[in-house]
Amino acid sequence: MVDADQTFVIVGGGLAGAKAAETLRSEGFTGRVILISDERDRPYERPPLSKGYLLGKEERDSVFVHEPAWYAQHDVELHLGQTVDALDRAAKTVRFGDDGTLVHYDKLLLATGAEPRRLDIPGTDLAGVHHLRRIAHAERLKGVLGALGRDNGHLVIAGAGWIGLEVAAAARQYGAEVTVVDPAPTPLHHVLGPELGALFADLHREHGVRFHFGVRLTEIVGQDGMVLAARTDDGEEHPAHDVLAAIGAAPRTALAEGAGLEIADRAHGGGIVVDERLRTADPDIYAAGDVASFPLALFGSRLRVEHWANALNGGPAAARAMLGGDVTYDRVPYFFSDQYDLGMEYSGWAPPGSYDQVVIRGDAGKREFIAFWVKEGRVLAGMNVNVWDVTDPIQQLIRSRARVDTERLADPHVPLSALA
Repeated sequence: MVDADQTFVIVGGGLAGAKAAETLRSEGFTGRVILISDERDRPYERPPLSKGYLLGKEERDSVFVHEPAWYAQHDVELHLGQTVDALDRAAKTVRFGDDGTLVHYDKLLLATGAEPRRLDIPGTDLAGVHHLRRIAHAERLKGVLGALGRDNGHLVIAGAGWIGLEVAAAARQYGAEVTVVDPAPTPLHHVLGPELGALFADLHREHGVRFHFGVRLTEIVGQDGMVLAARTDDGEEHPAHDVLAAIGAAPRTALAEGAGLEIADRAHGGGIVVDERLRTADPDIYAAGDVASFPLALFGSRLRVEHWANALNGGPAAARAMLGGDVTYDRVPYFFSDQYDLGMEYSGWAPPGSYDQVVIRGDAGKREFIAFWVKEGRVLAGMNVNVWDVTDPIQQLIRSRARVDTERLADPHVPLSALA
């Protein structure tokens, strides 16, 4: 039984941490809630940073999870710009801030998120090298893209994943010249495979993006502290005024590692190992959001999911588990993207090698379709492109594990609900 004298500490001021704090209060917890974030801005959502906010279509205030007064009104102690540098499991304390403040916890949630992977090549210290993870990054990059567009400048993007492609789309809409470099043969290769990756390559080429596949950046060349070009391992040199490193994100596990908590291997995402209740091996410590590696029985694997929906749903699930609720976190992975006039939603998990065919329902040429990744007649994942209000039946198909007739799956006249 949770009582009012208890203290729950949340480390991490992203969406998962903020929604966990909100859930603790909405579920009736009357004890002390402390939320510690190393960012100076109150908790915000990250998707707009590479979409609407970066394009100037959304105001800065629209990204925040709660109004400024919400934290005081709900008696949530918010510590911004404070880094937690030590976790003592035996004493059940965390230490944070320049003055080494110690706080005791009864339950602890680690929602420390992820950080951009860095390019380990010469030239990354130049002024025109960027990452995109935090709101300050987006603010800086928005100014850069505007300037590149006005001056016909060149942006080189290392990485053809979701962030790389969304920034490429934004940059082209500002008028900048864009080259994307990636060692894979197609964009989004490790998520969508070659079949659908090619569709995104065509989309971006139609909007003037140049791709250079099968190569890696080896050096960023500059003069007087400014970027001049980016070189690849095949000897090519690409003109550049700015470079964006979009080569993925690494879970921020240092605090957990220092406390002796188990970290998943790289094959399972490398995050903090938790059970289906998002609880670590320490019964008083939980993890949620980008940093958590959780078991998903539906796919018979352990996953770490770096997307908005996982933070949105994982934070509240962890909070309920901390309160003693009967929680099983088994959400179907979900994410979305907007690029030019293409909007898409993806549900499931089907990395290359896990499926034996891709079934298309609709018109891929017009980019109005649903793609299904299928193995032995069972749907592992589905992506709807410019087709809406189908996420629930797609997820139902995935959850059902039912064998489907692929001809009927491809037929737009057969309701998806009739296939599960």
